[in-house]
Amino acid sequence: MLQQCDCQGRHTPYMVQPEYRIYEMNKRLQSRTEDSDNLWWDAFATEFFEDDATLTLSFCLEDGPKRYTIGRTLIPRYFSTVFEGGVTDLYYILKHSKESYHNSSITVDCDQCAMVTQHGKPMFTKVCTEGRLILEFTFDDLMRIKTWHFTIRQYRELVPRSILAMHAQDPQVLDQLSKNITRMGLTNFTLNYLRLCVILEPMQELMSRHKTYNLSPRDCLKTCLFQKWQRMVAPPEPTRQPTTKRRKRKNSTSSTSNSSAGNTTNSTGSKKKTPAANLSLSSQVPDVMVVGEPTLMGAKRAWQGNLWVSYCQSVLQPELVQMSPNAETRNVFLSSKTPRQIFM
Repeated sequence: MLQQCDCQGRHTPYMVQPEYRIYEMNKRLQSRTEDSDNLWWDAFATEFFEDDATLTLSFCLEDGPKRYTIGRTLIPRYFSTVFEGGVTDLYYILKHSKESYHNSSITVDCDQCAMVTQHGKPMFTKVCTEGRLILEFTFDDLMRIKTWHFTIRQYRELVPRSILAMHAQDPQVLDQLSKNITRMGLTNFTLNYLRLCVILEPMQELMSRHKTYNLSPRDCLKTCLFQKWQRMVAPPEPTRQPTTKRRKRKNSTSSTSNSSAGNTTNSTGSKKKTPAANLSLSSQVPDVMVVGEPTLMGAKRAWQGNLWVSYCQSVLQPELVQMSPNAETRNVFLSSKTPRQIFM
């Protein structure tokens, strides 16, 4: 992966294009030697594939369409079988690929992908396998492959002209050269391994149990079957939904007494009185705001006398308002919840 150096000399990885990861994978495959063992292939798969990665191959043989899907533990063996079938070089070519970015992954869709293999035996042949490759990378610094799906459409086997010229006079060799050495671009070693993976993939649980607990194959099978039987027989536990407690609004005793009193209702009979309607003036807070200006809130002076508007915390009650036509001042008690202005 490309890296840049900071001022302290440390390498800081940054995101690269997905196609460059395929280029790095091709370089790693070319660095393979004949002495590469299973540890080398495991390291190769760990570098380019996620721990839960899957590899899928789809193609059509003489007996119908085939589709094989293998997990992460079987991917290293798949690439090694390609070279065990007589391949000396393997690389992928992506043309006109389309990239789409998601929250946690990057999808690469290449409709013109070519898998090129160079065969050294049984004869020197170059095989170009064309198809559609869909890759899903993780959107992080490692950018490893999460899903690999290669759909093979066609393939071509190319034989150098120099070899044909050397055996132009030998009909047996020419007949052998005219026969295909692969099936849909895959060797017999790879096809047999994919058929074997149909059996090996469901047995991954048995293999992991054998490595973890060091049990015999028969005991591993017994424990796995018993656990599956328990899951089938035991009913699933119902999921309890958390009960949400609703807070009830508490009504005051004054509002309850107001609802029971029938002599305090309005003339309309549809509106309820406020809780402060039955309270005496002496029980209220004696805070009074006096406004001595008759032009409050943009109003005009309606008469020559002085108008005093007093605000308190009780509603307007007829028995508390003393109005005298000969008095110079008039006191008006208004509610603090619905303040209004009265002009005489």
